[in-house]
Amino acid sequence: MNRRNELSGKQVLVIGLAKSGFAAAKLLLKYGASIVVNDMKDFENNPEANELQQMGIEVICGSHPLSLLDRQIDFIVKNPGIPYTNPLIKVAEEKDIPIYTEVELASFLTDAELIGITGSNGKTTTTTLIGMMLEGTDKNPVVAGNIGNVLSEVADQTTKKDIIVAELSSFQLMGIDSFKPHVSVFLNLFDAHLDYHGTREAYGQAKSKLFMNQTADDYCVYNEDDEDVRLLIENVKSKKIPFSTKRTLLNGAYIENDYVMFQGEAILLVDEILLPGKHSLENILASVAAAKLLGATNAQIKNVLKTFSGVKHRLQYTETVNGVKFYNDSKATNILATQKAISSFQSPIILLAGGLDRGNEFDELIPNLGHVKALITFGETAPKLIRIAKEAGLKIIQHVDNVEKAVPVAFQHAQIGDTVLLSPACASWDQYPSFEERGDMFIEAVHKLR
Repeated sequence: MNRRNELSGKQVLVIGLAKSGFAAAKLLLKYGASIVVNDMKDFENNPEANELQQMGIEVICGSHPLSLLDRQIDFIVKNPGIPYTNPLIKVAEEKDIPIYTEVELASFLTDAELIGITGSNGKTTTTTLIGMMLEGTDKNPVVAGNIGNVLSEVADQTTKKDIIVAELSSFQLMGIDSFKPHVSVFLNLFDAHLDYHGTREAYGQAKSKLFMNQTADDYCVYNEDDEDVRLLIENVKSKKIPFSTKRTLLNGAYIENDYVMFQGEAILLVDEILLPGKHSLENILASVAAAKLLGATNAQIKNVLKTFSGVKHRLQYTETVNGVKFYNDSKATNILATQKAISSFQSPIILLAGGLDRGNEFDELIPNLGHVKALITFGETAPKLIRIAKEAGLKIIQHVDNVEKAVPVAFQHAQIGDTVLLSPACASWDQYPSFEERGDMFIEAVHKLR
């Protein structure tokens, strides 16, 4: 049951705009809250701030003044990207002011059933698959969250006839209080975003907030093969539904005799699945489990898995030029994602990698470089990647300025049958505003080869 009426008259500080803050401010205004918006970007170059001001909202730009907290504030809606080490956020915590992300706001606005998907890798693919598998059921699936559509904005447009399938990051999940999905999906846990969370333990705890409000009437789909995930879901109150690529789990999803199985029922042969890569099976098993729990038919699941070739920027086939295949895996923003991408191909690989330096090394990649014939690197982490490439014995190692320049250099080193793979193992923010823009730059550069 939605709680929109509870927002009326609330004094709310919205910190940080971008898509989520912009949407949250408009929704809070719509339902009668009194709002102040604060954004670091200066007012003159901030179209969102200008639009909100024209709507009658007080907007303060250019800094995060502590004086904002001298006002009466019922709660704060924080952009997920703003760290909790921000001085304004730290003082707000000291004052015991609740700090939410717009994901929490979504729980005030919808009557729709919720599915929440989190994990270090595979969230977007799994979210997309579940949404597609639920088409044709008695509820209309709506995909939102970290996948691109602001969750609170989507939630406000849904009814009991809908089901929201939400990709949720650790940044978003840290800012929830009462948000509760009927089905939670926890894919895996790998060292990521430690510059934001500080420790792996804190990162895992942020992820585990996904199911903290679930009850015995809800479901928790989780990766039985991931020890960290098993430990984090140990005390959940919801029904545990495991998935595994290694073990037979009669109460969950698994592989048996080359079939994808769910609770003893064969769904389809693994060989019928179009999506490349053994690592994709984890995402597929999680998707099958969640979709079956929510009424998806075997026919629809089979149709999706036989035709779904992947999401943009995640092992996305771009094109073949003179017998060389190009794949865009710009969404691979950590080492594990790149390891899995490399393992998806048997052909010699020319790897394009590099990006934001978060302080980690890349030695874990060395065992995966056996059939990588060349490394073309860029961005802040280039020196670290060059070091491990030399240790792995790669003969062709080259540094370039950016992805656009990396593509033609990679093509020069490629032969018929080779694969050029953009799989950076790093976030994009040192050179590009998003992994999407980095991937689009790659695609454009590949097209120019012709």
